[in-house]
Amino acid sequence: MCKEKIVINDISYEPFESESQMPEIMSLIESHLSEPYSIYTYRYFIHSWPELCLLCYDKNRKCVGVIICKLDYHNNSYRGYIAMLAVDKEYRKRKIGSTLVKLVVNKMKEQNADEVVLETEKTNTGALGLYEYLGFIRDKRLPRYYLNGVDAFRLKLFLKEPPNLLQNNIDNINNDYENDENFI
Repeated sequence: MCKEKIVINDISYEPFESESQMPEIMSLIESHLSEPYSIYTYRYFIHSWPELCLLCYDKNRKCVGVIICKLDYHNNSYRGYIAMLAVDKEYRKRKIGSTLVKLVVNKMKEQNADEVVLETEKTNTGALGLYEYLGFIRDKRLPRYYLNGVDAFRLKLFLKEPPNLLQNNIDNINNDYENDENFI
């Protein structure tokens, strides 16, 4: 993940640097996502996990993409969460969204994340296709999740293999019997 900018096909991927970027972040997200967010929501994510916020600029310094994420401890594992991803409609189909996701997922891996989750509208076939292409699976359907009344899918990407509980239980039973002098 970059602490400095990365340029791919004339698109510059850059980490969040300052509050002065907030208007362009908010403008892009408000124009491309259905859910309204307050300034406090943006600040919560961006100031708590600035390394998991990336912006994209074209060669004219127009902000054309942004991803905002977090990483915290959840149910005995580290869970990354993609809160917001937006790419300007004129810049879609250029792998900007997938590059943003890959960059933050790699950063989450560096920080020992076990999984990454997000929600997206069930009607957003573009987002569903992108995330499924990147290995996310549909974990749960969330009825009327969004303020507009649309259902969502919770998507999940496993970064580490979950332990095989059945095999672990069998191994534990076998070890118990091997160590039990009374076992016939």
